[in-house]
Amino acid sequence: MTPLPSSPAFAPSRVVFTAVALMLAVLGFAVASAANASPAAASMSFQAQAKKKCKMVKPATANRRCVKTTAARLRAAAIARRDRGKVGVMTRNLYLGADLGPAIGAPTLQAFINANGEIMRDVDTNNYPVRVRGLAAEIKAKSPDVVGLQEVSLWRTGPLGPPRNKPESPPESFTATTVTYDYLDLLMKELNKGKQRYRVVHVTTEFDFEGPANYDGSQDNVPDLNGRLTMRDAIIAKVGADIKTRNATGGNYETFYNPVISGLSVAVDRGWGSVEVKVRNSPWFKFVNTHFEAFGDDKNKVVDCMTDPAPGFESNPVSIRCRQAKELYEVAIEPGNLPVVLTGDLNSHDTSVIDSNCPSPSNVNDSLIGNNGGICGDIFAFNSLKTNGLVARSTSDPMSCCTNTDILTADNGSPSDFDHHIDHVMTDSPTKVRMLNSSVSGLAPVNGYWNSDHAGVYSLLRINP
Repeated sequence: MTPLPSSPAFAPSRVVFTAVALMLAVLGFAVASAANASPAAASMSFQAQAKKKCKMVKPATANRRCVKTTAARLRAAAIARRDRGKVGVMTRNLYLGADLGPAIGAPTLQAFINANGEIMRDVDTNNYPVRVRGLAAEIKAKSPDVVGLQEVSLWRTGPLGPPRNKPESPPESFTATTVTYDYLDLLMKELNKGKQRYRVVHVTTEFDFEGPANYDGSQDNVPDLNGRLTMRDAIIAKVGADIKTRNATGGNYETFYNPVISGLSVAVDRGWGSVEVKVRNSPWFKFVNTHFEAFGDDKNKVVDCMTDPAPGFESNPVSIRCRQAKELYEVAIEPGNLPVVLTGDLNSHDTSVIDSNCPSPSNVNDSLIGNNGGICGDIFAFNSLKTNGLVARSTSDPMSCCTNTDILTADNGSPSDFDHHIDHVMTDSPTKVRMLNSSVSGLAPVNGYWNSDHAGVYSLLRINP
């Protein structure tokens, strides 16, 4: 067989193209390797590459200038490639300052007045102006790009008056307008001392209630003022780090805890907030933050809201927080086509981290109260999100909840108290949102106080196109 004639006109160009491609590949590998090498080694590599590029530049001063700027450009490009799509997120519950249970469960108006006074004194004792220094230090140390905050309390006082609750009571009827502690304002001031580091992106206003309080604790049981708690969740984002945000929104859940306190039907609103975010060279994604209900469920409300009721629980099957999880998915996660990163205190956790005093989660029986007083085996809100395709993007080792004390002075509580995991980072796009690492902060007291009854959970993610 006669061999096909060669094509001299094209063969050299193919050789040249191949050589150039190989050279570019080697250079790209060298740059990428340099970005991941030690700082000294990386600097030498960039310097060597820059010298080769600038070797024809004359005179010597111009050559040195060329080498310096070229090396800097190569280094910046390599770092940008290495860090492409990296996003740091954090979820942080600030602790509202007291246990509301005694007031919620008060059998009489007088008991409520005394319990309300005790709550306000506990808020003073828990000293948020000191605790916030530790909270801000945690955030600054982790340096997350976006943070979801829960229990961002606003405490106020005012003249005596009857209990009032939004939305039933009109805003003008509230008498407690003097601010005693604005948790968000104090946190932002601490974070931005000396330099603006973070900005508020969105605030969701939730439970808002005021009532008479025996604040001075006198034995005559006479109230001396009205105390008011406005609960909020918030999203904050880093400043000066090429972080763009748009379309911030939020709302309250239609399902809420509705106790009767001193004859007044109280709407314990919970809610969610969201914002679309682009961090440096990451794709746009939706950041969602929430806090599901902690109160109001008994052992007969432990059935997954995404499945059929278990036998014997047909009449009252679904927990409040499970309904809230379902609602969150429908109104904040499912709509749109951006990948979602969810942070929040879900008051629900996976079966792998149920505390040691709990029975098996499969045993739906009369022994469902855990060692922290919560419903044991409360996996259902978390599982309803899993059923809809969300997956964890945070660690549960160590666990993040919670101190076995309402008074957060350093002589109370212990690291061993943190025996379950309800503070989560999750995503609905597991192939696009990868977890690079995750850690827990705030597991020891500082400045004489625990920063919160919860720990903080940080995750470094990579969001792919």
